[in-house]
Amino acid sequence: MSLDRCLQMAMERNHRRPASRFEVALAEAQHRQALAGYWPQVNVTAAFDELDRPVNFIFPAAAMQIPAQSIAVPGGSTTVTIPANAFGPGFPPAPVQMPVSFPGQTVNTAAQTFQVPQQDIKALDRTLATGALDMKWLVFDGGMRKGLREQSGGNLEMMRVEAVRTDLEIADQVRRMYWGAVLARQVDRLGNDTLARMEVTLRLTESLYKDGAGKVTKADYLENKVMVESLRAMVAMLEKNEIMAEAALANAAGLPWNASIQPADEEIPFTPYTGNLDRLVSTSYQFSPDWKRLEAAVRAAEGAVTTARSGYYPQVAITGELHSWWNGGYAGGLSTPQNRDGWSVGVGLQFPLFDGFLTHNKVSEALVRLNRIKENQFLLREGIGLQIKDIFTGLTAAAKSTEATGAAMQAAIQNRDLNERAYRNDLVETEKVVRAQLMEALMSAQHFKARFDYAALASGLTLVVGTEVRKTLSGGMK
Repeated sequence: MSLDRCLQMAMERNHRRPASRFEVALAEAQHRQALAGYWPQVNVTAAFDELDRPVNFIFPAAAMQIPAQSIAVPGGSTTVTIPANAFGPGFPPAPVQMPVSFPGQTVNTAAQTFQVPQQDIKALDRTLATGALDMKWLVFDGGMRKGLREQSGGNLEMMRVEAVRTDLEIADQVRRMYWGAVLARQVDRLGNDTLARMEVTLRLTESLYKDGAGKVTKADYLENKVMVESLRAMVAMLEKNEIMAEAALANAAGLPWNASIQPADEEIPFTPYTGNLDRLVSTSYQFSPDWKRLEAAVRAAEGAVTTARSGYYPQVAITGELHSWWNGGYAGGLSTPQNRDGWSVGVGLQFPLFDGFLTHNKVSEALVRLNRIKENQFLLREGIGLQIKDIFTGLTAAAKSTEATGAAMQAAIQNRDLNERAYRNDLVETEKVVRAQLMEALMSAQHFKARFDYAALASGLTLVVGTEVRKTLSGGMK
């Protein structure tokens, strides 16, 4: 597989990515919970009750004291109708109306006590069904909801940055494993090629030693054989390293333990970076995951300060209720049409007077946390600059090392070729040929390792400053 395909597979299958995405989803849910405080809260309740007996109300017995009093009745006159035969048969023969006068008089009553007996009044029937619609809307909270919104928003941003950082770490791991697998294959091939050359030299040494035509001795042959067999053991370890490097690459890409990936690249690319350190550092503050995470932490801490300060202010809420209930067919007591249905609207106020300095200490704690994060922000600014400077100087050193080891490798190849041709003509000693072959292998391995170090540092730079900053680099760093 190519490096791009390995990165794509890692982003699809690595189990660290779903875990980080769940953290983002959790933070989003918490942020939506904080935003819910801006909306009115409406609840519907309903209930049905069957009581063992009706609800009653006992009006206790009472005595009403009526004081003595005089009632004056004024005099006057009225008309009285006398029916027929009122005084005997035939008298009067027909009803007669006669005027009657009466004098004024005064009626005196003595003081007395009026007794009211105890009364058992049925308030509600046994069957009771109720329903209500309740609404509360907080219209002023002194900044509590704003602070909670900022806290949850800052936490959400931190989780998003952590998800980005997880992707960067996965990509960095895959790049290192990929180029590590390329390096392991190059070193393994180098070991096999060197072993093959030394075996040829060993056979030539054996031939020259047995023929006795030159100055090659048995000691030269035995020393050469020791080197060949030692190298053979080292090659076996190089094969094992190649297998494990390919397995590690597959694991980083999200494949099971028994899978392996062979890199499509035959060698590690190298193009020196020629950018500017100051420009790189100034640009990195915009994209560094650590810097973004700390900025989100500052936002969350400022929200905590706002939430704590809301304890100094009152809270005002609008309330409302719409209710209705049914009490069987009973229409007495409390179960009257006026009581069964109704609504209410009100305004509630809660004002803190004294809480034992709780709010003051909460604000102090939140401010200390905010100031501590801001101080860490200054430290992080310097730390990012030093870290990038270290990687930048490491890239410069790795580039010089790559160029130097490349030149040394070419010289070692030419030296080995010259010594091998001279050895066939019995012009150089066996030790010099073996040393030239081993020097070529050593210089080649150092060159391959220098290229890997450069690629690893370039990947580490991506991890520190984020993927976006790589687009602003003017070099040809792959």
